[in-house]
Amino acid sequence: MSAIRRLPLVLGTAIAGFAVLVAILGPMLVPHDPFTQNLAHRFVPPEWLPGGSPAHPFGTDQLGRDYLARLVLGVRISLMIGLTAVVLSGLIGTTLGVIGGYFGGWVDAVVMFIVSCRLAIPIILVALTVVFLVGSSLTVVMLTIGLLLWERFAVVSRSATRQVASRDYVAAAWCAGCSRRSIVLGEILPNIVHHLIVVATVDMAIAILLAAALSFLGLGVPPPMPDLGLMIAEAKDYMFFKPWVIEIPGLALFVLVLGINLLGDGLRDLLGGESGG
Repeated sequence: MSAIRRLPLVLGTAIAGFAVLVAILGPMLVPHDPFTQNLAHRFVPPEWLPGGSPAHPFGTDQLGRDYLARLVLGVRISLMIGLTAVVLSGLIGTTLGVIGGYFGGWVDAVVMFIVSCRLAIPIILVALTVVFLVGSSLTVVMLTIGLLLWERFAVVSRSATRQVASRDYVAAAWCAGCSRRSIVLGEILPNIVHHLIVVATVDMAIAILLAAALSFLGLGVPPPMPDLGLMIAEAKDYMFFKPWVIEIPGLALFVLVLGINLLGDGLRDLLGGESGG
């Protein structure tokens, strides 16, 4: 793998790794509470702008809350949403895809019908409807997104399972008397997992963007939780007077999603040609 082809993997790993470290260690390093309000210190600019204060390196928002503390917690919440959604959608989609790809016939037809029904449903409209009817909370957002993003896992795992199921080592395991469960868990899943890892990175980025969109529309993570989308929504009324209040969370969301996508591209190039046996 050439240095140029490794670049997305290196950049993506660096950005995603830094985001994870920020989410884990950030709240312990930032001295301010992300929920504490101080109206006497509203709209303190970032330290690098005139009037900035070292006490608030990224400034404060319209309620005087420390922006760095809220940004760190916002990254943690976004990663939590993305990871939970990927785990839930991965379990659903991979189960359906492996079942359809391994058994084939009418079972595969039923699985593909379910996938087609899911593809016919617009994600954002369903998510908005569910959150509006059930109520806005972090748990509802994570479950809703996770239950709506499984189709990519299903399609990829089905295609990969059909390829792996025709290999000689799967036939040998069948002839040796292995059960279908043992073949699926011991022969098929280990040899399609590299495809699923790439799908997971793509879906994680989509889940984070979808959660940010819901929060921006007022139906995502409820305030005062500092989700990145909610921070952008709260800052839009001040973007012409205090542009940094929307630039900082917007840039953070862009870099986070870019890093995860670069990581996915790099893993695709690294693992795409591998196959087990």
